[in-house]
Amino acid sequence: MLNTEDWSALWLSIELAGLTTLILIIIALPLAWWLAFHQSRLKALIAALVALPLILPPSVIGFYLLVAMGPHGLIGKLCQTLGIELFPFTFNGLLIASIIYSLPFVVQPIQNTFNSIGKKPLEIAATLGAKPLDAWLNIVLPLAKNGILSAAVLGFAHTIGEFGIVLMIGGNIPHKTQLISLQIYNHVEAFEYAQAGQLSLILLIFSFAVLSFMYWLNQKFNYLNKA
Repeated sequence: MLNTEDWSALWLSIELAGLTTLILIIIALPLAWWLAFHQSRLKALIAALVALPLILPPSVIGFYLLVAMGPHGLIGKLCQTLGIELFPFTFNGLLIASIIYSLPFVVQPIQNTFNSIGKKPLEIAATLGAKPLDAWLNIVLPLAKNGILSAAVLGFAHTIGEFGIVLMIGGNIPHKTQLISLQIYNHVEAFEYAQAGQLSLILLIFSFAVLSFMYWLNQKFNYLNKA
């Protein structure tokens, strides 16, 4: 049976993943559109920065964030000047780290969706007198809803399974920064394999359900495009 700390870690993980996904969608929509269609010398550099968490070890990202958010880092010094609590070993610090680490998992699916839609719907809307923002909100976004939904699900699932970066930034504090992946690690360290197995099974079922949903959604989307 799950104990109090297990449930706390589970709900804290869900809360973190939900907030991270919401913020990432808000950030990813304009960023993905810019990467899909804007022509700039900085485009390759920004695309590389967005994709960096795909290949960089989480512990490396966590280390640099920990240094930057610490009392001697740029962000830490700014927080102290403003009288704000330092981010390391807090939920807000986990949130910032999760947004950075999961960014490519949300931006890239939305960017691919925008690329497949193209700018033609906006051009047609413009000939009918629609303003660019209205056309983008009322035409492009509805057409991209499946891609946006897939990105949201992927971002949520990726955040749920984080370990290295949350350990570096959060410090594994019970009821504060202790997520489900860290709680599994704690059970294994204590030779509590039954409890670790229960939490691992929850993540396994969740991950399988997420992948099944995404493949179903992509299959449905491809079918509609061919119809």
